[in-house]
Amino acid sequence: MRSTKIVTSFVTSSDKLLLLKRSERVKSMRGLWGAVSGIIEKGEEPLRRAKIEIFEEIGIESSQIQLLKAGQEMTISSPQYPDHQWTVFPFLFSTREQKISLNWENSSYVWIEPQEIHKYETVPSLSDVLFNLL
Repeated sequence: MRSTKIVTSFVTSSDKLLLLKRSERVKSMRGLWGAVSGIIEKGEEPLRRAKIEIFEEIGIESSQIQLLKAGQEMTISSPQYPDHQWTVFPFLFSTREQKISLNWENSSYVWIEPQEIHKYETVPSLSDVLFNLL
């Protein structure tokens, strides 16, 4: 079975949670809602990768975010990829910024109440990752 290490970062502002809709241009999970995420390069510190992904995907610099919590790593499987599993390193950040500048990886975004996450078609186990952080 293949395994990939990724970061998943939830960003909050004014008690709202940012969700991103994955674009049709990404390799996996197209059209599903998720948090800021990215593959951890070999030997890279997960927190460093999380901050890089936040800047790349939503245009918010590390000086504009505050780490609230780093969660326990989790192993996630997906029916979409039966021979693959993801080791997820979850983070929760806050920011005062609500102006988002999306890159090509996501096509749209919404700010929601955390309990509304179930109304969205998300990447596998996203609500589990979120509620382990809250």
